[in-house]
Parts: sequence; C-alpha cells; structure tokens
Amino acid sequence: MNVIIGCLKNSGPGTVSKQEQQDNINHHRKIRSYVRREGRFTPAQKSAYESLWPVYGLDITTEQWDFSRIFGRQSDVFLELGFGDGRVLKMLSAQHPENDYLGIEVHRPGVGRVMRELDQQGLKNVRVASEDGMELLQNSITAESLAGILIFFPDPWHKKKHKKRRMIQADFVHMAATRLKPGGILHLATDWEDYAQQMLEVLSAEPMLINTSPENAYVERPQSRPFTKYEERGLRLGHGVWYLVFRRRVE
Repeated sequence: MNVIIGCLKNSGPGTVSKQEQQDNINHHRKIRSYVRREGRFTPAQKSAYESLWPVYGLDITTEQWDFSRIFGRQSDVFLELGFGDGRVLKMLSAQHPENDYLGIEVHRPGVGRVMRELDQQGLKNVRVASEDGMELLQNSITAESLAGILIFFPDPWHKKKHKKRRMIQADFVHMAATRLKPGGILHLATDWEDYAQQMLEVLSAEPMLINTSPENAYVERPQSRPFTKYEERGLRLGHGVWYLVFRRRVE
C-alpha cells in the first residue's frame, strides 16, 4: 500500500493549519507505509501492463484528475488503496456498474494481471494507478470528489520500531477526509487488534469524520462488500477481524 505517513504538528486544540499540514507531509515524505517488492513480470503480466495501461492506467500529471472526463460520465467514484489481487475491485465494479472505481497498487506485475482480468470481464468502470497513494490524494485527486475510500488489511507493521510506517495516521486520515464528498465513507478493515485500536482512535479524532457505529466503536462486516483473500484466510484460522466505517460530516 502506498502512502506517506507521519504525525501532524498541532497549532492548537483540534486545529491544524494548511501550512502545517503541508510542512508535515513534506517532512515525512520518505516515510512510506509500503515496501515496493516489484518481483518479475511474467510474459502475460508484462504484455497486459504494456497493452492495457492506455485503457485502464492513470499517470500523475501536473493537473488534478477530472473523473467525469476520465470515465465519460458523472458518477460516484470509489477509491481502493492497495487493491492486491483485485478481488474487491473487480467484484464491486461488476456488481455496481452505475459507480466508477479507482484502484491504487504499487506492485506492478499484479497491476498487469488485474488489468488483464478486467479486460477479460469487459469491465470499463475501473481505472488503476501504481504510485504513492498520499501523493495521488494530495496532487491528483480533487477535494470532495470521492464517494468512498476503501482500505482493507493494510500492512500492520507489527514491530514497535516500524509502527511509524502504518498508513492510518492523523495526516493521512485528514487528507483522505478532504477528498470525500460530504456523506462519503471511509471504510477500513484489519486483522491486527492493536492496529484496529489505533485506527479507531485516529479516525475518531478527525473532526471531519463521524463514526457510523452508534456505540462509536467497530461495526459488523458490511454484507455488501466481497471478502478479501487475507480476510478469508484470517477467518478460517480463527483470527479476529475489525471493521470501521466512518462518514464525512454533512455541514
């Protein structure tokens, strides 16, 4: 999963200036929540990546993305950060052709394979990017343009010395919240209990977001969402899984 993380400096109780946020992001730009384990392309993956990138791929440019132009229509756009094997991305896009989906994943051979599968299934309401997620949120995605952000089983970085690499930190959550439309959702899942606790604390502290749980806690697994590979494996092994769904406040 590809985002930059860090801790925001605070200019006062519950307030963070835009300049402080930008300074903090720049300061922590080299701290990433992923390691790019590129691996080798298979011939099929390489062929798919090269031939289908013009169809499905999005590159960072000097201008922010215009989703109505990219998808050729006005629609709700959902972003999945770290789509892995693409199972959720493919199933949601097939089940909800009225929506459009953007997936971000840094493992390019896997991106090639997923693009091939999207093409084989004739799914045209998906685009993919293979860059740093925080940079894309900051530079390529406009404010209040997303109906939802989905982050399922991000790297837990379970060693204490590595926890600063975790994706769900205050600066990332604030940036994500600004990209959601009012009423848009931020949906997270993890099978690491201490990471779930961190997620709940960080999201609850973001004033732009409100927990959809009446108890301000975790939620039951939304039945409308497909299982991920990691989720199925964890449940099969008897591991706990924690789900969070927060919504951007409607002023």
